[in-house]
Amino acid sequence: MLRVIFNVFCILIKSVLFRFQSGKYGTKEDSEFFFAGMHMPYSTPDIAESPQCYDKPTIILHWITAFLVFFQFALGETWSWPAKPVHHLMVVAHLTSGILLTVIMAFRIVWRLTKGRHLSNLLRPMDRVFALGVEYALYALLLAEILLGYLWRWGAGQTMSFFGFLIPSPFTRFPAETVTSIQTLHYWNAWLIMGLAIGHGTAALFHQFVLKDKVLGRMLPQDFLPRQ
Repeated sequence: MLRVIFNVFCILIKSVLFRFQSGKYGTKEDSEFFFAGMHMPYSTPDIAESPQCYDKPTIILHWITAFLVFFQFALGETWSWPAKPVHHLMVVAHLTSGILLTVIMAFRIVWRLTKGRHLSNLLRPMDRVFALGVEYALYALLLAEILLGYLWRWGAGQTMSFFGFLIPSPFTRFPAETVTSIQTLHYWNAWLIMGLAIGHGTAALFHQFVLKDKVLGRMLPQDFLPRQ
C-alpha cells in the first residue's frame, strides 16, 4: 500500500516538472512521456459530453474525493466529543474512508494522466497558473496526508480497519516521539488541505457567479447545467 502511494507521488512530481518545462500539458507527448516504460499506451477518451466540460469519470472521481476529504476532516475534528462506543465507530469510519481515498486517488491520477480531459488551456494565463498550482498542491498534500495516516496508525502499533476488517502493521512500532511528530504533521496538513480546498471552491463560485465564465459548470454533470 505504501509503495503504491510512493509510486503515484513520484509520477505526480514527474508530471509537474515535465509539464512546466515543456509546456505540453494534456497532449499525446505528455502522456507518452510518463508511460513509455510502463506499457500504458496513450488513448483519446471516448466521451460524448460537451468539450467544454470534463469527462464523466473525472467529474465522479473529483466529487467523491471532495466528499471523502470533508468527511475525513469532520470525523477527525469531532471524534473526541462522544463516548467510547460512538468514538470507536467514528475512528473505524475515518480509517475506512482513508483506505477508500487511497484507492480513489490512485485511480484519479492514473485516469488524469491517460484518458482524462484537460481544460486548463481555456483559462486566462494567470488563472491557469493559479488553478494548476492549487491543483498540484492539493494532489501532493492529499498523498502526503494518506501516507502520514498509515504511518501514524501502523507506527503506533495499531491496525488499520476497513469496514471492521483489520490490516496489521507491516513494520515494527515507531518510537513514541516519532509517532507524536507524525500525528502533528497529519493534523496540520489536514488543516492546510481544508484551507486550499475551501479557497479552491470559493474561487470556482466566484468564477461562476461573479465573472460568469461557467468554470464551475465544467466539473458538473450535464444534467445540472441549464439547457441552452
